[in-house]
Amino acid sequence: MTTEHTRLVAALRELKAGSGLSLAALAERTPYSKSSWERYLNGKSLPPRQAVRDLCRLANEPDGRLLALWEIAESHWSGRATPPAPAAPTPSTDEPPQSPPQQAPQPTGAGRRRARGRLLLALASAYTVIVGGAAALLFLLLPDSEAREDEPPTASVPFSLAPQCQGAACEGRDPMRLICGIGPDTLASHRTATGAHVELRHSTKCGASWVRTWGTEIGDRVDVTAGGPTHDVRIRNEEDAAAFVYTEMTEVGPGSTVRACFRPAAPDGERECFEARVGGTATTTEPPSSSAASSPRA
Repeated sequence: MTTEHTRLVAALRELKAGSGLSLAALAERTPYSKSSWERYLNGKSLPPRQAVRDLCRLANEPDGRLLALWEIAESHWSGRATPPAPAAPTPSTDEPPQSPPQQAPQPTGAGRRRARGRLLLALASAYTVIVGGAAALLFLLLPDSEAREDEPPTASVPFSLAPQCQGAACEGRDPMRLICGIGPDTLASHRTATGAHVELRHSTKCGASWVRTWGTEIGDRVDVTAGGPTHDVRIRNEEDAAAFVYTEMTEVGPGSTVRACFRPAAPDGERECFEARVGGTATTTEPPSSSAASSPRA
């Protein structure tokens, strides 16, 4: 499994956990069966593009970032991202012609008998291999009458979904790439005066926090700190503005305070900051002049 496919699976599993839907519920609300969703969410097969969109819709989340991840994962899955093999070198016309190989002397008498014996032995061995191989191939191709489309999901997965860092090792690193973004806690959420949404996220297993934002505009910035380094991210283009954007992680221990700040692109816009304590009660804040919160853009 490629890194891109792993990131896509982690993001899909986070969406499913946030939606509260079971595999059976996903099967009822989409054209894909329960066992298909089990394969998609365990990384056994790459989901169709429409399945990614359907899950984003059911989770009420923007689909821009997930579809971008899917495009990258699909290019590796299908082999389109693999560079073509170099062509075989063309023989140079300047090389001197090579003389034809000399024929080996033909065996006579006892030599012919030994050669004939070896040939018969080789033919017998080849026949055995061909017959045995054909039987094995037929066995593999026979339909499994015991198979069921909606069999219960298996507990094992083909790769580890455990977080890939902890504490200081997570500092300044991508929460999605390091599998810290599966089932995180939302410490606090804030809706800015421009309508952007900013969330302080935290992973107990990773011992780190970060900011997730959406509904932003090109040029907006968000940052996060817990008394140590500050990590920020800028909305660079329309794709960023239409999708979730994440800061890098900062190490955070139990009871620590995490601070997030939003800086709008508009020169006259005011900086908006809010804080949350790890282990405390999650809070939601809005600027006094803002209207009711809207749902994320699809």
